[in-house]
Amino acid sequence: MMFRRGAFSLLAVAGLAACQPAIPDSAAGVGFEDSFAQQQRARDAALAASQSQTAAPATPFDDGSPEATAAETARVLAATRGGANASASGSVSTALANSGIEPVVASPSNPAPPVVNTAGISNENNFDAVSDQRSIDADAARIAANRARYEVIQPQALPTRTQAGPNIVAYAISTSHAPGTQLYSRSGFAKQRKFERACAQYSNQDQAQIDFLAAGGPERDSAGVDPDGDGFACAWDPAPYRRAARG
Repeated sequence: MMFRRGAFSLLAVAGLAACQPAIPDSAAGVGFEDSFAQQQRARDAALAASQSQTAAPATPFDDGSPEATAAETARVLAATRGGANASASGSVSTALANSGIEPVVASPSNPAPPVVNTAGISNENNFDAVSDQRSIDADAARIAANRARYEVIQPQALPTRTQAGPNIVAYAISTSHAPGTQLYSRSGFAKQRKFERACAQYSNQDQAQIDFLAAGGPERDSAGVDPDGDGFACAWDPAPYRRAARG
């Protein structure tokens, strides 16, 4: 009995649902579907047109054959050469326009460019140019004038040495012993200390030797500049003067 009541209730609910009218879709609105479809078709058409305009030209497929490789190389070189020529032509045109110099149009009627003689370049080896500038008589007169101005200076005697004092060059040549060879006796205490203190006063050994000879050297050494008695003050070396004298 209870089963029959449940089945009857289900049938009643299904009947009521079938009799219920369909609820219209209020979200789409009146005419929305037609307007959306038109916009979609217009967008697709514009996209297809832009793709057809920007599409790169078709390049033949390189199958690795010598003919295909040669064709591709020729195409790349032609494109590169065309761009370089256009760039160079544009640069030259721009430079001429900025310089204010009117470009010259090649024509057989154009005058010949002027010949400019660059300063500093001699044309003595050009016989025609030299013939136009001077003659043989003019060259002879120039040579004669140069000979008239030529002056021969006769050799003269050397001037007399005016310096009064010892000549260390003559002294070096007059000796032949090596430095350090004792020829003169020396006496006294603390000779090395006196030698160092006396020689420290000179900036060069030549002046020390001059003063040594002027003070009675080499026989006497009152200043203590020649403690070893070789006749050379403050380790002065006569070798350079001896070599110069021998030539």
